[in-house]
Amino acid sequence: MMRLALLLSLAACGPLPLAEAESQCLPQARLAQSPRGTVGIGAGSNGAAGAFDVTISSDYLLGRNPDAVYGDCVRARSGQSPSRPFSSLPQSRM
Repeated sequence: MMRLALLLSLAACGPLPLAEAESQCLPQARLAQSPRGTVGIGAGSNGAAGAFDVTISSDYLLGRNPDAVYGDCVRARSGQSPSRPFSSLPQSRM
């Protein structure tokens, strides 16, 4: 039984399908492109309220190319190169 559990846990560490790896790596590449954030302002019975959230990645701060970040991420997760570079994807223009 212990041997089966060990084999199952090791199987979960295997490479992802290429499409899944590409999907999971999009946010990382987009953060290498530019910081992301939200701002919210509202008013209610308790007065005004605001919210501010910014996410800046180390890849952005280091000036890494988003195509390279995407490619490295996809290769690490799937063992394959991306089917298309990040810069050719519609998501790179958001």
